[in-house]
Order: sequence, then C-alpha cells, then structure tokens
Amino acid sequence: MSNITSVPGADVVPTPAAKSAGRKPTVKREVNALTGMAHIGLILWALATAGPLIWVVLASFKTNTEIFLGKPFALPASFSFKTYADAWTEAHVGRYFINSVIVVLLSTAGTMLLGSMSAYVLARYRFFGNRFIYYLFVSGLAFPTFMALGPLFYILRSMGLLGTYTGLVLVYIAYSLPFTVFFLAAFFKTLPYEIEEAATVDGASHTRKFFQIMMPMARSGLVSITIFNIVGQWNQYLLPLAIITGPGTDDKLLLTQGIAKISVSAGYHAEWSTLFAALTLSILPMIIVYAIFQRQIQAGLTAGAVK
Repeated sequence: MSNITSVPGADVVPTPAAKSAGRKPTVKREVNALTGMAHIGLILWALATAGPLIWVVLASFKTNTEIFLGKPFALPASFSFKTYADAWTEAHVGRYFINSVIVVLLSTAGTMLLGSMSAYVLARYRFFGNRFIYYLFVSGLAFPTFMALGPLFYILRSMGLLGTYTGLVLVYIAYSLPFTVFFLAAFFKTLPYEIEEAATVDGASHTRKFFQIMMPMARSGLVSITIFNIVGQWNQYLLPLAIITGPGTDDKLLLTQGIAKISVSAGYHAEWSTLFAALTLSILPMIIVYAIFQRQIQAGLTAGAVK
C-alpha cells in the first residue's frame, strides 16, 4: 500500500538559485489592504504623539512673538538655552525637580520591595486566605485617585503627615501596590519550581531564596513594573496637590505642582518659552528612561504573558 501521508512544507519547491547556494527558499510576504491601513494608522498615531512634543521643544527656544505669531513648527530664530537656565533658577524648576526625584525614588523603592515580596508569597505559597488577600490587592485597581482625596486629606492631617514627603510617599506606595502585585504575581508563577526546590534542599531560607534566586530570575519583570511605577508617580498631580498643601510648603512642591504654579501665577504676562522649557525638563527624564530600558520592558511584558 502506498503511503499517502502528506508532509507539511513538501509542496514548497526551492528555486534553482536557492539549491545552488544551499540556502532555504525565500518566503514572500503578502501585503494586503488591512496591513496597509494598519501602517497608516500607526503613522498617524506617531505623528499625533510626537507632534506636540516637538512643538513644545521648539517653543522653548522661541520668544512670545514667535510662539503666537510665527509658524507653529518653524525653527526658532536662535537656539539659546537661556530659557532653560531661567526656568531652572528663577522659576525654581530645579528645586521642584530635585523634590520630585527624592519622592519618586523613595516611593518606587518602597513599592518594589513590598510589592515584590507580597507577589512572591501570593504566587508561590498556598495558605488559607491566599486568594482573598490577592483579590483584596487587585480590588485597589477599581478605585480612581480622585475618589479618595477627601479621606486621604483627613487621615493624613490626623496623623500629622499632611504637607510632608512621608505622607506623600506612603500614599504613592499604597496606590502603586495593587498593579505591582497583580503584575508580579502572574510573573512569579511563570518561573520554574525546580530551582527553588533545589535551594530548599540545600538549606536556603525563604529570605535567601527570594533575594538571591527568585529576584534575579524575575529581573525583566521587575524592571518593567519599576519603569511603570516611576512614570506614573513622576506624572502624578492630584495626590501632591491634595497632600503637599498648607503654610510652609512652597519649597516642597513637586515638579507638576511647580509647573502649574508657574502657568497660573504668570497669567497673561507669562514668559511662555520659560514655561515650555520647564515642560521639556519634566518630559525629558521619562523619555530617557524609556529609551534606555526599552528592551527590558518588552522582555518583561512578553515573559510574564507566556508560561
């Protein structure tokens, strides 16, 4: 009886040139209408995203006359960094920038330490109430920030933490933990159990297994969620506005508060180029962070999605 079983790829006949070169036959990629429309959509989305950023950077080098009477995307008459120096010193953007760096570093470190430890325990250990605690964390994603501004204000005032970085850092950590635990718990579940079991046989404690074995294995996921927390906390405006308030807090304002204060206090006599320079200084760090850790972010997202 003849064998009629078909072999996948048997009908692909390589060209003579491919045979002579000893290479695999080339595969032609078909470009249909949907692919073309997708490319056009991506180009339009890129222009809509990059256009305002380019305009802000160009406006930071222009005068008020050039901004309002000149062409929007025309190059400035001269490229001078005086507006950036004025924004950093006279508009106190430098002080606001340092304040934001301190708060974001402390809150991100606290979020990653507590979030990674919680996610590891919830993902790798089975105990009574495990699912309840996990869903309790995840339920925090359902509450928007503005709904808790009133209760947070009175709670921090009763604790004496209103108008302090300590209160703001604690609130940042509390708001960042739900998504951090949700993301890392799914990531820790994808890690192999054999290495952890081998460490247990060798006598490693739970703390040592977590810090010396599991955290290095979950580095890509940790980097991804760290960047998300940094960006989210850096761009936060409502929480600092409600917490860093009261007498004596002018020197404690964060960058988002400082830029809003500059635009509001200046009124119609604003030096708009200085304001746009301040905006550029606030945007630039996040662009640099994304550019440096782009591959780690992508690796963390894909690794956590596939088991």
